[in-house]
Amino acid sequence: MTDRIPLLIDTDPGVDDALALLMAFNDPRHEIVGLTIAAGNVGLQHTVANALKLCEVAGQDIPVFAGADAPLLHPSPDAGYVHGQDGFGDVGFEAAKRQVEAEHAALAIIRLSHQHAGKLLLVALGPLTNVALALKLDPTLPQRIARLVVMGGAVTCQGNITPAAEFNVYFDPEAAHIVFEAFERIDLADWEAVMAHGLHHDRVVGWLAAGSERGRFYERISEKTRLWSIDRRGDEWHAADALAMAFALEPDGALDVQDRPVSIELEGTHSRGATVVDWRRQEGRADKVSILMKYDQARFERLIAAALAAG
Repeated sequence: MTDRIPLLIDTDPGVDDALALLMAFNDPRHEIVGLTIAAGNVGLQHTVANALKLCEVAGQDIPVFAGADAPLLHPSPDAGYVHGQDGFGDVGFEAAKRQVEAEHAALAIIRLSHQHAGKLLLVALGPLTNVALALKLDPTLPQRIARLVVMGGAVTCQGNITPAAEFNVYFDPEAAHIVFEAFERIDLADWEAVMAHGLHHDRVVGWLAAGSERGRFYERISEKTRLWSIDRRGDEWHAADALAMAFALEPDGALDVQDRPVSIELEGTHSRGATVVDWRRQEGRADKVSILMKYDQARFERLIAAALAAG
């Protein structure tokens, strides 16, 4: 028997996903029971390969399950221009020796929710397609999830892929709608919280100089996106999935969390994919979403630094 919290991560690696995964790998209080992979930042063939490679570099024997290779309904652009066309900076790393599991990600989510019923921490770092598929196959899924943490949305509609929408939700708004309607409680780390918790580039370079194998690998794969960020956003780099993972692993680091109703906009020329927060509770809907507004910055940075230096 173990007291470790079972952790299932749904992800689309992606450079910032990789940092979040390294943080999870480095946390002895959690047992990672699987990585379920979707298309998002780049295509599924790359996100699966990246997950396998990161596990290999970090010495983690974690099952990796391939899932949705596209949004539920409508095609969506990826973020290869930020992460590299392969999602890991186009550095040409040698493919991992391990293979992906045969089971589909949505089925793995359902099975693991039964195996760890009432205890499972589910962290969704990418588009919510896999989780939505699991819900359609088994609507009772939320009853077995102890906690769902989502990286997604822009709670005052200051988006990063359109003026109103954040990338993960915009990539598959129908999936996000299904998930946000189905779960009675969601912990949300949105893009605007990410922008409020920037990482100074000089500090990041210092962490990457720690000399661990995983740190050296992360330095290589993140160089392109860090340079892109310097050009576009100035002195700070923003690691969205890392903030969500900090919130997941150490929720007591949250200094301000606001509970509100949240809806996903599925239509609109300018607003598709927006996360609409009823800040004044005008519609009388339940406060189902706990929105992270502020996290302990020093704790956040310690978690990142420790993850990059590990090994």
